Amino acid sequence: MSSDNTTDENQDGEIKVLAPDRGLDQQLRPESFKDYVGQDNIKQNLNILLSAAKSRGHRPEHVLLYGPPGLGKTTLANIIAKEIGAQLKITSGPSVEKVGDLASILTNLSSGDVLFIDEIHRLNKTVEEVLYPAMESGVIDIIIGKGPSARTIQLELPPFTMVAATTRIALLSSPLRSRFSGGTFRLEFYNENEISEIIRRSARILKVSLEEDAVAEIAKRSRFTPRTSNYILKRVRDFAEVKGRVFDVNTVKEALELLKIDSVGLLPPDISILRVVAEKFGGGPVGLGTLGAALSEEQATIEEVHEPYLLQLGFLERTPRGRVLTPLGYTHLGLQVPKNLQKKLL
Repeated sequence: MSSDNTTDENQDGEIKVLAPDRGLDQQLRPESFKDYVGQDNIKQNLNILLSAAKSRGHRPEHVLLYGPPGLGKTTLANIIAKEIGAQLKITSGPSVEKVGDLASILTNLSSGDVLFIDEIHRLNKTVEEVLYPAMESGVIDIIIGKGPSARTIQLELPPFTMVAATTRIALLSSPLRSRFSGGTFRLEFYNENEISEIIRRSARILKVSLEEDAVAEIAKRSRFTPRTSNYILKRVRDFAEVKGRVFDVNTVKEALELLKIDSVGLLPPDISILRVVAEKFGGGPVGLGTLGAALSEEQATIEEVHEPYLLQLGFLERTPRGRVLTPLGYTHLGLQVPKNLQKKLL
């Protein structure tokens, strides 16, 4: 029996499988630019790109989306496909290990399909080089055999649009980036008003009646990220239903206290980083390697998962000499701000 399912036993002793709600996250995804909250400049540019392509009867050009995780890159890919009435085919950089994998994906596309490649920065270089002519000229070159007897076969591909997403655009080679002639767009963090609007929309879909102060409480702890806001909303819903509570601000606070999400959305690892910088290294500066060793944490995890939000809040600063705790960071920890930093609070 699949571990994804739960079981229940009725009065006759028969075991029945309770199917999980696999479509829940998909239900919360907006399906049009109208329902997609935030990223207004990107929406306007994409709308023009798609409308112009439709009016000319051409496929839209390739698009690259980048930015921190959870901001809606996959959702935008879905909307692009729906806007032009195309099928969306989804894969990811790590899953395309060989040239043959890429060839199989591309040759199985139908005319006008949208191919979405998530984490495209994790494509290996050999696959990348085969992708260039596929994106630019609509052909793919396959080498058959080895040595003197090797020969190249060129396959024509149906017209398609590629939408790629990455959280680390610096890892993409310049030739690959240049192939996205439809545009390269950076998704920005959301503000609290936008997050609140997303929470209200998700609450309507989940049939959760949230009071306005409860919406605001979730919004300010959502790390400016729609994925986090939807995660918190679902966990608060679970907590309220199991405990028999109404969906008010007190229920939200209790649920988030149980999840160990603090008043501004920090998790225990985030707090640990701030405390180590403050208490072990006198507020910094401290190098990333030293900080990782002190926390028994990988440097990449600190830099890519925890630091962006701490920097966004202004609790931490990056300097040429290392990470430094700011006055706001000290204040959030309930520690006295050192005298040399107090003037920054004025």
